[in-house]
Amino acid sequence: MQLSLRSQQQKNTEFMNRIFTFLLLQSVCLGALLAQPNRRTQDESTLPGKRSELNVRNATYPRLLPGNRIEFKIKAPDAQKVQIDLGRKYDLVRNTNGEWSCITDSLTQGFHYYFLIINGVSVADPASESFYGCSMMASGVEIPYPDGDTRFHIADVPHGDIRIKRYFSKTANSWRRMFVYCPPGYDTSTQSYPVLYLQHGGGEDERGWSNQGRTDIIMDNLIAKGKAEPMIIVMTDGNTNDFENELLKECIPFIEKNFRVKANRNNRALAGLSMGGIQTLNAGIPNLDYFAYLGVFSSGWWANPTPFGGGNDTEKYYKMLQNKKDDYNTKLKQFWISMGGKEDIAYNNCQIMMKRFDQIGIKYTYFETPGGHTWPVWRESLYQFEIGRASCR
Repeated sequence: MQLSLRSQQQKNTEFMNRIFTFLLLQSVCLGALLAQPNRRTQDESTLPGKRSELNVRNATYPRLLPGNRIEFKIKAPDAQKVQIDLGRKYDLVRNTNGEWSCITDSLTQGFHYYFLIINGVSVADPASESFYGCSMMASGVEIPYPDGDTRFHIADVPHGDIRIKRYFSKTANSWRRMFVYCPPGYDTSTQSYPVLYLQHGGGEDERGWSNQGRTDIIMDNLIAKGKAEPMIIVMTDGNTNDFENELLKECIPFIEKNFRVKANRNNRALAGLSMGGIQTLNAGIPNLDYFAYLGVFSSGWWANPTPFGGGNDTEKYYKMLQNKKDDYNTKLKQFWISMGGKEDIAYNNCQIMMKRFDQIGIKYTYFETPGGHTWPVWRESLYQFEIGRASCR
């Protein structure tokens, strides 16, 4: 009886702790939106720097400071500990008004995920727009590019648009969704276009390249400068147990039925970042009759048995390359690999993979830019991949 009573008391305590944490998070969310630091009722000239472009309406924090630093300020008088997770965790300091604040180190230009950590619980910041990444809804900050670098910012050029299309997949036996970029003038022309199938990374989905990657802005600017050919870009959901069949039997037929695309390998490309890079390798190498261009961003086959089980199953792909080396070198107009420097978590696997390519005699182009395993690297990769692809056509 005592054990039963003690067990019930423990359950009651755990339940009350959950209720307290929920109420605290609700208070933090309300405080972030209604507290004085985060409302644009203040004269902004009295505040440091400028508000982040990804802040929700009326939120004055986070703020961009000189030197590409970010200042965070959160109203959470009942919290015991508040942190910001930007890949590196920063401890916020509480003032007498119950406001928690910190200033980060200098960040690289471009998009960065971040989370609030309240008493050890990671949550999205209600003062920021939300982005699906790291397998949950995250917050984001955008660090401006240097003056004059307009590649990743909206410009006064003709604009295409991104369309959301739903389709029923027999492979997955479920309804699925894709995002499709159509170039400027698509609706007023009758021409057919080349197509790129562009894959997101692990913990993300079909929204990633559109929202975090700014695919439409990148392509609009490239096309306007004559550095890329107008094209269709298809951003599919790579979270599937059978990506190869989902792509070949579902996505490609759907696109070729519903959009004016050139339905042949010479006008079809496949590229992806991280997990999407591995999917590009795994679907592109066995299907040379489908794709003439492959792009692998911040990725590479696992050098050792994969952490997902199945042993080191990449050897079958190396054997395909070895057995038909001349075909791959002739038929692949572009085999393009990029990496975010030595700090990129995929760097070692990629280097080992490229050494195997060198031993076999497979031709490829390698591009490296600093930034690690982040969206600034992947935006740059898409930009450079498309410039390179235009020169190969």
